Amino acid sequence: MRIKLSNRINAVEESKTARFIPLFEQLQKQGQKIINFAVGEPNFPAPKAVIDAAKTALDMGQTRYGPVAGILELRSALAELYKGYGPDNIIILNGSKHCLYAIFQVIINPLDEVIIPVPCWVSFAQQVKLAGGKPVFVKTVNHQLDIPAMQSAITGKTRAILINSPNNPTGAVYPAKDLAKIAEIAKKNDLYVISDEAYEHYIYDGKSHTSIFSFKEIQDKTIITKSFSKHFQMTGFRIGYVAAHSELVDAIIKFQSHCTGNVCTFAQHGALAALDLAEEITAGYLSDLAAKRELAFQLVNNLFECIKPAGAFYLFPDIHKYLQPGETSREFAARLLEKTGVAVVPGDDFGLEGHIRISFAVPETTLLLGFKKIKEVL
Repeated sequence: MRIKLSNRINAVEESKTARFIPLFEQLQKQGQKIINFAVGEPNFPAPKAVIDAAKTALDMGQTRYGPVAGILELRSALAELYKGYGPDNIIILNGSKHCLYAIFQVIINPLDEVIIPVPCWVSFAQQVKLAGGKPVFVKTVNHQLDIPAMQSAITGKTRAILINSPNNPTGAVYPAKDLAKIAEIAKKNDLYVISDEAYEHYIYDGKSHTSIFSFKEIQDKTIITKSFSKHFQMTGFRIGYVAAHSELVDAIIKFQSHCTGNVCTFAQHGALAALDLAEEITAGYLSDLAAKRELAFQLVNNLFECIKPAGAFYLFPDIHKYLQPGETSREFAARLLEKTGVAVVPGDDFGLEGHIRISFAVPETTLLLGFKKIKEVL
C-alpha cells in the first residue's frame, strides 16, 4: 500500500538535531559509549525551586485546562521585562520551536519570504516552509550580519527578517549598531523582525545582550521569542513565550486554541518559580560555561580554525582541511561517530558546509576525552 502524504510535509526535513537522541539510545543499547557534543542542552540539573514549584502545583490540583495564553501570573511577570507591555502582550507556548512555528503560521501567506542569516538553527527554514513561505538565506561574514546583503535580499514578497543572537550554531553576538541598521531596514520596508533570544543570558567577555525590542520605532513590528529551556535548565518542561503587539498575540492565541490549547499547567508554575531565582544562581551557570568555553576553544584550536564564540555554548569550527576528497561535513561527522563515539552536528544542517557544531555544555572531563579521541582519529 502506498501512503500518500501532503506536499507540505514532503517539502520539509526532520529536525537534524532531534534525530540524534534516538540514534544515541540505539548505539548505547549496542554497548557503544557516546561522547555527546551534539545536543544543545546545558549540563546542569533543573533548579530545585523549579521542581518544587511544579510538584506543589501538582499537589494543589493544577492539572486541568488553563488559559490558552498561559497562566496570568506568569504572563504578568514576563510582561514586566518589556517596558510598556502587559500580560496581553505575552503568550506561553511549548518552547521556542513552538513559538516560532506559531509566529510563522499567523504572519506568513503562501510564497511570502523570510530573510534568514546563515548559518542558522536547523528549524528556522523548515518552519517557514510549513507556513507556505520561502526562506531566503543570506550569508554572514565571520558569523556577523552582512547588512548590505540583507538589504539587497529584500523583495516585494519579503515579510520578515529573522535574527538569532546569541546565535546557534556559531555563538555570534550581534552588536547594537548592526541591530539598529536592521531596525531601520525593517521600518523602511514595513517588515516584521522576529528575534530568537533563547541564549540571551549566555554572553561572555563582559559583553551585553541587545534586544531588537529596544528600538522603539519598530516595536509594533517586533516579535520576541524566548525559552526557559537554556537559561533555567528546563529543556524537558517545554516552556517558551512570545512577546509582541497585542494583536499579534491575539492571533497566536487563536491559532493555539486549535493546536494544543494551554501549555502544561504545572510546568508553568515551575517557570514562574524560575523567574524568582537569585541572580547568583544563574551567574553560576554562566561562570561554569565561561570556563568551559576557554578550555574548549583552546582544544579546538589545536585541530581546526574556529572563531571564538561570544555567546551561547557552541563552537563552529572549519573542518575543510580534514575532509577527504568529496567528503561532506555530514560524512565527516558520521566518520567521527563511527570511529570515536564522539557525536557532533554537521555544518550543512545549519546551512554552511565544511563546518561542524560542537557543544561545550558538557563536563570538563568529557571535553578533554572527546577532543583527545577526535585528535587521534584525525
